[in-house]
Amino acid sequence: GLNKSILDQGWGEFRRQLDYKLAWNGGYLIAVPPQNTSRTCPSCGHVSANNRQTQAKFACVQCGYENHADVVGAINVLKRGQAILAAA
Repeated sequence: GLNKSILDQGWGEFRRQLDYKLAWNGGYLIAVPPQNTSRTCPSCGHVSANNRQTQAKFACVQCGYENHADVVGAINVLKRGQAILAAA
């Protein structure tokens, strides 16, 4: 079904094209490692599988921070991208 069709896509080519188009328009692509982005608390930095009890809910077991899991993942990806950009 859907998983197979997602896996069949040429993600390397998509990334190459995205990088090319961004560079052509004055931007650039920052590849961010996705490991633990949805398990890391953006408030205190605690990493735990227990922080994500359900697919949609994030609740940090250390500091109590709560938000939608997708929002938490997006915050963490943004922070990692900014850190990579600052180090460059």
